[in-house]
This record gives sequence, structure tokens and C-alpha cells, in this order.
Amino acid sequence: MGTRNRNCREDTRFRMLRLLEENPELSQRELAERLDISVGGAHYLIRALIDMGFIKIGNFKAAKDKRRYAYILTPRGMKEKAVITKRFLARKLVEHEALKQEIAELKDIAPHEIGRAPL
Repeated sequence: MGTRNRNCREDTRFRMLRLLEENPELSQRELAERLDISVGGAHYLIRALIDMGFIKIGNFKAAKDKRRYAYILTPRGMKEKAVITKRFLARKLVEHEALKQEIAELKDIAPHEIGRAPL
């Protein structure tokens, strides 16, 4: 598996752990929407996080006759989130610096050259 794919998967795992820490009662559908993945993908990721011991499932009453799940980060999950947060931040800082450099280079193009600049 390539580094880019691995980073993308880790970013999604990081974002899910962050969402679940902030909102443990989110449904799989809501998680999927917020992460821009399929509901099946959200289900698969939740199952993987449970299998790895990063989250556990609890029940809570959402309404009078409905029960929903709450996804709770375990101590191991909190530690994993801290580790991948550090890597996530490092990657985003590198991306930020690259974007700043690209913007600076684009600003150096004379306005009359913009229409003729190759895309």
C-alpha cells in the first residue's frame, strides 16, 4: 500500500476518532456524511476500531422507544488518537508550507502573463 493511501486511511481514522470523542452518539450515517465516506465504509471502520480496542459500544436512549449506540473511546483509543494527531498535524503543516510556496510563486506571475500561463 502506498504512503498516500496509508495517510488517507489514517486521516479518516483520526477524524472518526475525533468525531466520536466529541459526539459519541453519532449514527453511522451521520459519521459517513461528516467523513464523506459511504455508510458501509463507516461501518467497516467502526468495526475495525472496535477490533483494535480503540472504541467500545454502549447504548443510550435517543428517544422514548428508540435505542441507539454510543461509541466511546477507550484509553487505548485516546492514546492512538494522540499519536495519529501528531502525524496528522505534521502532514498538514507540510501541505500548508507547500501551498504557501505555490501561492508565492503564483503571485510572482505578472498579471498580463496569467491569461497565457499554461494550466
